[in-house]
Formats: sequence, C-alpha cells, structure tokens
Amino acid sequence: MAIVVKNNKVGIAPRKVRQVCDLIRTKKASEAIKILRFCEKKEISIILTKLLNSGLAIASNSDKYDIDNLVVSTIYVNGGATLKRIQPRAQGRAFRIRKRTSNIFLELKEA
Repeated sequence: MAIVVKNNKVGIAPRKVRQVCDLIRTKKASEAIKILRFCEKKEISIILTKLLNSGLAIASNSDKYDIDNLVVSTIYVNGGATLKRIQPRAQGRAFRIRKRTSNIFLELKEA
C-alpha cells in the first residue's frame, strides 16, 4: 500500500520542477527533506517540501506505516493548464505569452 499525494495547478513550468524532483527520487523521506532544504531553487523546494510533509502527515495518522522507513518511490510532473497572455509589441502587433503550470504526483512507500 502506498501513500499518494498530488498538487495541481502549481504556477511553475514543469521542466523546472522536474529538475528538483530528480534530486529526491528513490530517497528516504527524511533525506529528501534535507536535500530540499538546501536546494538552490527555493520556491520549488518549498512546494515539494509541503507535499512531502503532507504525505508524512497522512502516514502518521494511519497506524499502518512506519515513518522512518518511507521512501519517495514515485515522483513525476506533468504539464497542467497553460495560461495564455498577450504582450503588446511594435506596430500594433501582439505576442502570445504562455504561462505554464504543473501537476505534481508524489508516492511514498515503505522500504
């Protein structure tokens, strides 16, 4: 049995979030929190830390899991809805700006 936690519509592009997710994949939960604490991409690491803490809270509420043995077994990021904006340019033209969002999926299992 695994603990599944999701966060949808995160306002950061999926490509940037995947770089940080690759750092904590297959790590123990306590080690993953330490890695995220000292990661250079602070905004992304804060979001992933909150998601990981949410999964740990679910595990502590149910007596089925040992929190010390939980491992980040699966973590992946998919592209969410893209917000389309317009930026005015010279001679009456308009350029499209695509603000990409992410859907983050995290799964914790016991080692």
